[in-house]
Amino acid sequence: MAGTTHNQKNFLGVPVAKPRVAFFELSSCEGCQLQILNNEATLLDFLSLVQVVNFREAMTEKSDDYDIAFVEGSITRKDEVERLRNIRQNARVLVALGSCACFGGINQLKNRFDPDWVKRKVYGNSPVDTDKAQPLEEFVHINLRIYGCPVRKEEVERIVTNLVIGKEIHHPRYPVCMECKANENVCLFDLGEPCLGPVTRAGCDSWCPNSRAGCWGCRGPADEANMEQMRKIMAEKGFSEETLIDRLECFGGFKDSVDRIRKGQP
Repeated sequence: MAGTTHNQKNFLGVPVAKPRVAFFELSSCEGCQLQILNNEATLLDFLSLVQVVNFREAMTEKSDDYDIAFVEGSITRKDEVERLRNIRQNARVLVALGSCACFGGINQLKNRFDPDWVKRKVYGNSPVDTDKAQPLEEFVHINLRIYGCPVRKEEVERIVTNLVIGKEIHHPRYPVCMECKANENVCLFDLGEPCLGPVTRAGCDSWCPNSRAGCWGCRGPADEANMEQMRKIMAEKGFSEETLIDRLECFGGFKDSVDRIRKGQP
């Protein structure tokens, strides 16, 4: 941690530590890291809170001396397991950044198919050593999750600020549907579009519904998500159970719910 200096940031007059942070990517599109760099309006303020020591998308210097590690992507190869464990060993706080790191993300869709068939379809005659896609917590302890595909940069900045000043971090417990109503959007179901807003964890400010696109559940289930009511709404609006399952399976956050539906359980 950096020591106190004349120009150091403070919170209510108390000097704020400036943690060393690092960003890493595993199997992913790296879109979550790009979201952080895209936030030009507040990027300099954000960077003033931390000392970035490893961020391949933004700098060439690298260091394994860091306090907080943000890891984007899912695990699909053995070498990624070893790399993740090394990161875990170095970091005081390990943050799963985005849906792939939290749930397996889009990558885990391939887990539904025969792995050899997937390799042939994707890589043809140039096979790559790749296994099923799994979230970080299957291999190491995770201290914190930042949900979304991609993550919402304003939420990342709020969480990092809370980490720096030692404030507790709480994710919304209510569903996206509440944010959508607060934003005075027309319900997507009334426009003929399926939407997982009633059961998905809020915090994105109803990003997709604001653009008239139904929620696909990239942030995983809200606390006490009422899946039975979700199934009833979908049926009443004329959408099949397979349509519901397609959405629930997309990012991997609703795996338990999908398993129960397929078994015919409530």
